[in-house]
Amino acid sequence: MNDAVATALGEAFPERSVERLTDVGPSWNGANETAGVVFADGGRAFCKVAVDDDGTRIARESAVLRYVAAERPIGVPEVLAADPDATVPYLVTAPVPGRELLGAWEELESEAESDAEREALLRRVGATLATLHAERFESHGEIGGSDAGGGLDLDRAPWPDVLLQTIERTREIGTSERLADHYDAAIDCVESNRDRLRDAPAALLHGDVAMPNLFVVDTESGRNGGGHGDDGIVPIDWELAHVGDPARDLVRAEDQLLNGFDDRGPERYAAALHAGYAERAGGLPEGFAERRPIYEVVRMLGRSGFVDQWTTYLDEPMADLLNRAEAELQARLEAV
Repeated sequence: MNDAVATALGEAFPERSVERLTDVGPSWNGANETAGVVFADGGRAFCKVAVDDDGTRIARESAVLRYVAAERPIGVPEVLAADPDATVPYLVTAPVPGRELLGAWEELESEAESDAEREALLRRVGATLATLHAERFESHGEIGGSDAGGGLDLDRAPWPDVLLQTIERTREIGTSERLADHYDAAIDCVESNRDRLRDAPAALLHGDVAMPNLFVVDTESGRNGGGHGDDGIVPIDWELAHVGDPARDLVRAEDQLLNGFDDRGPERYAAALHAGYAERAGGLPEGFAERRPIYEVVRMLGRSGFVDQWTTYLDEPMADLLNRAEAELQARLEAV
């Protein structure tokens, strides 16, 4: 057993023995490690530890999970134990129902009927995001943990400053320095467009709406009223959550769910995601079209900071990916 995970589980559950750990798949976050846990009594859980001993992300995620479970009609993992101040900061959550969206998506063949099913899944994801964004906050901010009343403890700041902080967080968890200048380019883009960003609405954002972070609870009607959210979509991995512009969350969701390294997915899929959002919210987020190009520049860091992983998945020479990343960033900056 990994020493960090063993230490966390021993502190969180001193009376329970662990039968084995299970793999949870690849992670592009170099600051954390997560393992599936099978206890000797048959119970199961997931244990996330901060391998850099920084409990900030653990405090944020545990606070957001408790907040969403109490305040929003969205299913989230139950927090079983958490201590961001432990020697090895940890968060232990219960398994969520349903199956990973990625698996459900890949089972559908690219035929007309399956296309409709994929679009239906994306509409459900869009509706879930709209439900998350429905409650507005008085100000933007980074989430430090829970406040005394069980709400979110916010480090309040203007939205451009919060967005800049999220760029620095991406730099912290990034795994490649090959395109480090892209961070500076994104920062310059935000700084020079403060006026376009300043009046954005403030909502709780998930911050990492990727297929492996979404679980689908299937019912006959495609909806679920059993505590797992009205749309049967259960998001996990909330450590990048913050209070910011809902347009940014939707842009990121579209990109992570549908796009490749420098190509876009089918427009009908993006339209389905947007339609699900608009049906629930009464429209797309205010200022979506105006601010979208800025957020697409920031999203480029999901390529630039993790290019070593991309070359593994795409099986292409590193030099080719670096050249394509440079060209893509320039195109996005010109669009702004």
